[in-house]
Amino acid sequence: MRAFKQFLLKETYHILRDYRTLIVMFGIPLFQLIIFGYAIRTELNEAEIGIIDHSKDYVTQEITNKLLSSGYFRLNGYYSNEKQIETAFKRGDVKEVIIFEPHFAKKLFREGNASIQLVADASNPNIATMVTSYTSAIIRNYQLSLNTGTSNFVTIITPEVKMLFNPELKSVFMFVPGLIVLILMLVSAMMTSITITREKEMGNMEVLLVSPLKPRTIIIGKVIPYVFISFTNAMTILALAIIVFKIPFRGSFALFIVETVLFIITALSLGILISTVAKTQLVAMMASLGGLLMPTVLLSGFIFPVENMPLILQFLSYLIPAKWFLVIVKGIMLKGLGIEQLWLETLVLFGMAAIFLIVSMKRFKIRLE
Repeated sequence: MRAFKQFLLKETYHILRDYRTLIVMFGIPLFQLIIFGYAIRTELNEAEIGIIDHSKDYVTQEITNKLLSSGYFRLNGYYSNEKQIETAFKRGDVKEVIIFEPHFAKKLFREGNASIQLVADASNPNIATMVTSYTSAIIRNYQLSLNTGTSNFVTIITPEVKMLFNPELKSVFMFVPGLIVLILMLVSAMMTSITITREKEMGNMEVLLVSPLKPRTIIIGKVIPYVFISFTNAMTILALAIIVFKIPFRGSFALFIVETVLFIITALSLGILISTVAKTQLVAMMASLGGLLMPTVLLSGFIFPVENMPLILQFLSYLIPAKWFLVIVKGIMLKGLGIEQLWLETLVLFGMAAIFLIVSMKRFKIRLE
């Protein structure tokens, strides 16, 4: 029994002495708890809305104040006509536009009925449903406050909901573009993260070291074949999305191809960077899967809206390449956007690809020396 006690103390000491084991046991669960706890938000938080007020009376102003004081909405601006709605949605300025009909107060108190149209961007059906539900609930509460008096006259405010870009609220409109981004990100990064570590494990690195090839030539040569493989995957996924899941494609196919190739190069470059750091294929695979899967799912806006997260996570989301490509994919496929609306996301992806490639080349050059 004493020998077993000494053995147990020895094992405990070894665990406590190894800081890497402690990080895995305590650091990762705490990190995951914080990330999941703050990233997974189902409530609405300061969603951007626009208002078209054809009446401009005290009742529409009271309803507007109720909406803005709730903390769920933030006013992006007043629009003059309905033609501006689609443009605002395409720019990503607002999630919802609220339209008050003319002579709203007069209709409400003379006829007992007035209508409000709620127009939402349904390219993300979950957010669209949430925004219109919150708005309708606040309008119902205001209506109840009007009818709590002693008068027998009952007023009814009718919210009329209209969904743009996805009128049937099909969830595949949200998940399939997100899956395109997720699959390309993980597969592309994982394929290239293994490539250099495989050369080191198999002993082929020495051949490359004594060859006349420069580091940038080796890295570019590693990336190019995977560009074609990943592009084939991307076109296959797109064909399945359109044919099987009936996802509309409203934008330019040529622009989609260019943006897809740019994202593939970005993901492959990130994989090359991982492979220059990792010493084994197992470490490289775990880094590409474990290090990219959770941030891509949680912080890209694929499932959970980034704007509902704390500021620190919103800032971290800007470092996720998938976040920018997801905006591009949804914009081209569902909204028919062009490069004039997507130039910023394109520029960010180009900058990320350049940074990943440059750092990979420098690290690989250091290893050569």
